[in-house]
Amino acid sequence: MSEEHPLVQLARRAIEQYVRERKVIDPPPTLTEEMQRRAGVFVSLHRQGDLRGCIGTIEATQENVALEIIHNAISAATRDPRFAVVRSDELDDLEISVDVLGDPEPIASMAELDPKVYGVIVSAGGRRGLLLPDLEGVDSARQQVEIALRKAWISPSEKYSMFRFEVVRYH
Repeated sequence: MSEEHPLVQLARRAIEQYVRERKVIDPPPTLTEEMQRRAGVFVSLHRQGDLRGCIGTIEATQENVALEIIHNAISAATRDPRFAVVRSDELDDLEISVDVLGDPEPIASMAELDPKVYGVIVSAGGRRGLLLPDLEGVDSARQQVEIALRKAWISPSEKYSMFRFEVVRYH
């Protein structure tokens, strides 16, 4: 799919190679500037408009974005506990997006959130939940935080910290 951004093309190649041959691809020999930096990355898979997998890292776990994409793309296709493993007959139907996360910044209240612009991270104890920005059906900061709290198994009555972050989303 030549109209896809190079980061999405990398995610697609990683998924296809792994699903078909159980092999992990190497990153491209020459990395673009955006592939060289370190950042958290989420890879989201949709099929026929429905979520089919989404796995990511809040902060970098690999030495660069290219490796982060490869790792998280394979995980989104094969390790998202909400879904069965992606089958080879589904590969042509996958719509893939890659979100490269900016650095999280602490915020004091929901008033500092805009769910169309910022993602949110909530944390209490060792539990953390994250919700990406600009998701269909998430229209308020309160809704965004409530979903992130549920994902982290944090009760809204507990004391928790909030962070916001921006993403660059590639299709």
